[in-house]
Amino acid sequence: MKSSAPGRLLAWFDRQRRDLPWRRDRDPYRVWVSEIMLQQTRVETAGPFFERFIARFPDRASLAAADDDEVLAAWSGLGYYRRARQLLAAARQLEAQGQGWPTTAAAWRGLPGVGPYTAAAVASIVFGEVEPALDGNAVRVLSRLAAEPGDPARAAIRRRLREIARQLLDPQRPGDGNQALMELGATLCRPRRPRCELCPLVGDCRAADAGEAESYPFRRKAPAARRQLRVVALVSHRGRLLMFRRASDDAQLAGLWELPWAEGQPGEKTEGELGQRYGGRWRLGGRLARARHAITDRRIEAELWGASRDDGDCVAEGPEAGWHEPDRLAGLPTGSLDRKLLRAAADNGAEETRGAAPAARRARR
Repeated sequence: MKSSAPGRLLAWFDRQRRDLPWRRDRDPYRVWVSEIMLQQTRVETAGPFFERFIARFPDRASLAAADDDEVLAAWSGLGYYRRARQLLAAARQLEAQGQGWPTTAAAWRGLPGVGPYTAAAVASIVFGEVEPALDGNAVRVLSRLAAEPGDPARAAIRRRLREIARQLLDPQRPGDGNQALMELGATLCRPRRPRCELCPLVGDCRAADAGEAESYPFRRKAPAARRQLRVVALVSHRGRLLMFRRASDDAQLAGLWELPWAEGQPGEKTEGELGQRYGGRWRLGGRLARARHAITDRRIEAELWGASRDDGDCVAEGPEAGWHEPDRLAGLPTGSLDRKLLRAAADNGAEETRGAAPAARRARR
C-alpha cells in the first residue's frame, strides 16, 4: 500500500463526510451512545433515535439515574433491546465508580455491551488512541483492498485486516481515519455496484484492479428465514388495552410490554394456546389489521384480532400484566410489531385503538 494512502483517505473524508449528529463534537457520552446504537442498525435509522435519546438523557448521570422502563421506552422501535440494558448498566457502573471516562480501548472493553469494535471506535475518536475499529463497512473495504479470500469471521483473517487498517490510520487523526474507512464502505465501497472510480484508495485496491470488487468479502450463505404466522389478540376494557410483560431474562424483547399472541392461524387451536400462555379462556372476534415484521432469522406475518377473555377484567396491574391507555403507549417500552399493528388498526378505524396511532407515530419520530 502506498504511503500516501492515509492522507488520501483523510482528504476524501474531509470533503465528503456526512453531517451526523454524533460527529458534531467529540463528547465521549454522545460518541459512546451513537456507537451502541449503530451496532446492527443503519445510520439513517439511528439518527432520529439518537437525537431523541440525547434530548431525554443528555449526559451519563441522567442516564444512570433513569429507571429501566424509561430507557427501554426511549429505545422502543430501535430493536436489539439488550443494547439499551447494557448501555444503562455501563452508565450506572461508571457513575458508581465516581471516575471519569475510560481512555483506552482495553478499558472500554471492561464495560457491559462494549466489544472490540465499539471500544476501538470510542477510544480513537474521543481520546486519539491508534486502534483500528472494524465494523462491517470497514471489513468490506479492507477485504477488497487486500483481495482477501478468507472469511473475516475467522480470527486469523480478522487480525490480518486489522493490520491493514492500522497502516491506514494517521497517528495524528486515528479517529477520523476509522470513521473514514467506515464512511467509505457505507457510501462508495458498497456491497453491490461499488463506486470504485470515486474511491480515494482505488489505486491500492487489488480487488478493483482485478475487476472483482463484488466478489469480496467472503460471504457465508445465510440460512433461509423462517416464516412465522402469528395471531395477536386485542382485548379492550373501559378504553384500555390488555398487555403482558415479557420476563426480564427472555432471549428477545426482555422486559417489554406486548399484546398477547400465539403462533398459527386464527381458530380454536390459537385460542387454546392463548389460554395456556396467558391464562383464562379466549375468544377471537374480527380481524382488525395485518402487518409484517422481520426479526433476525424470522419473517413474521401477523394479524391483529379483536378478542375477549373470560377473566380479562380481573387481570391485575403488576409486572406481568396490565391495562394501558392507547394514547400513552409512546411512553411504554413496546416492540415495533405491536406498534405497527395498532397503528394499522387505528388507521382502519378500529374503535378499540383510538389514540394508538398518534402514540405510535410519536414513538417513531
